Amino acid sequence: MMGRLPERDTRAGATNSRFRWRPSNAMIALIFILVFTIGPYLAFTKHIPFTGHGYTLNAVFSNGVNISTNSPVRIAGVDVGKVIEVGRDGNNTKVTFTVGGKGRPIHGDAFAAIRPRIFLEGNFFIELDPGSPSAPELRSDGTIPVSHTSTGVQLDEILTALQSPVRADLSRTLESFGTALTHEPTAAEDATQLPEVKGKTGAEGLNGALKYGGDAGRYSAQVTNALLGTSPGDLSRLVAATGRTFGALARRERDLQDLIVNFNTFTGALAAQSQNLAATVNRLAPALRVGRQSLVSLNATLPPLRAWAIEFRPAVAELPALIEAAEPWIAQARPLLSGKEAGGVAKLLRESTPGLAGSAQAGKANTIPQINRLSLCTSKVFVPTGNETIEDRFSTGPNYREFFYFLANFAGWGQNFDGNGPYLRLQPGGGGVLVKQENPKGNLSTDKQNWTHTIAAPLGLQPQLGGQPPKKPNVRCYTQPVPDVNGPLGQAGAANLTVVNP
Repeated sequence: MMGRLPERDTRAGATNSRFRWRPSNAMIALIFILVFTIGPYLAFTKHIPFTGHGYTLNAVFSNGVNISTNSPVRIAGVDVGKVIEVGRDGNNTKVTFTVGGKGRPIHGDAFAAIRPRIFLEGNFFIELDPGSPSAPELRSDGTIPVSHTSTGVQLDEILTALQSPVRADLSRTLESFGTALTHEPTAAEDATQLPEVKGKTGAEGLNGALKYGGDAGRYSAQVTNALLGTSPGDLSRLVAATGRTFGALARRERDLQDLIVNFNTFTGALAAQSQNLAATVNRLAPALRVGRQSLVSLNATLPPLRAWAIEFRPAVAELPALIEAAEPWIAQARPLLSGKEAGGVAKLLRESTPGLAGSAQAGKANTIPQINRLSLCTSKVFVPTGNETIEDRFSTGPNYREFFYFLANFAGWGQNFDGNGPYLRLQPGGGGVLVKQENPKGNLSTDKQNWTHTIAAPLGLQPQLGGQPPKKPNVRCYTQPVPDVNGPLGQAGAANLTVVNP
């Protein structure tokens, strides 16, 4: 080792104990080779060999066009990864690419498209739609199927499509379109047209339609703006969902044919009812105005309804305990409501209800008015008459008391106090005064007069007997005047008994 050192190093080693090492020329050459081979490789691939690429995905395209490794992968215009491998997958192209942390998550309904970075040719990239948040996230090394991918159209494909027969067909189409614009319709053709376009060429009718172009453009702009959605990525998700829809339709081609046939039948039915359909469309605008007002009212109702729902939560929380507490009552209520209990009563009530209703109706027309008249007669005639006081030396106050005194005395007359029960007690007349009375209804000669003995001669008769009052069946009782018990006939008058022997 010492023999390979330069002479100055040998001498220095003889005088200095420190050892100075110098790499060999072969090692220097090896380091030079590694720096100038591995360095450019790492700089170009930006990947350390024998290590993973992190989160990677696969996408299957029907045509890989000019996509190559290291092509960028973008989400909403932002680079989130790069292509690391392009290979064949049957008749399709399989592209493997990475997605960095700022591009995740990527969902199961993600959509990938190859887009050109420079107009018409060269430098392609993958535009990635991460999918809807409701879909599960794709695991690393997952695959986006060909139904969720699309490729850009190349200039050569456009030129290939415009071959001589196609160009001839296009020329004939343009010529026919020009003829349609300048053709003047016949009377037979005008018979089925609207009055606004009768007698006009296609160009004139189209020119007349341009006056609606301002409104149509404004409304189209509103529709286009609405298609953008309310947040970034809504339109791309709509396009992705539309792609999935058409992919599903392509897989169910026969069912789609049946759908088209049924749709043709449906449109034929609409054509048969075109007049009714036109009338419906004419009435649609008023209905929409009313519907809008209804929706506004409904929208105003929702906040109070939400507040009510929030306040109702405690009651709902108590509902299970209420149901549990009500179970014994329900167990008792079921037999009560059975046919033998309340159910039978309900059945009888149901059967008797028509009769009761008829009776109530008849009573409303007949009985109730009569009861009302009787009540008026009692309150306006009978009661005021009973409240009058007979003004004489035997007066006891209102004369209704005389009636109750009579009943009490009558009961006392027939009542004994020795436990043998009631009996009729009579006091026969007697006395030294003989009186008589003419019997107006006596038919026999021995029955023309009534005779009796009294203790004293009668002083008079009160109240005096008068003739029967006139009968007025058509006059209401409550309209009659209250009788005057202190009138002329209410005073003491001559006795109707004749004293024979005083």
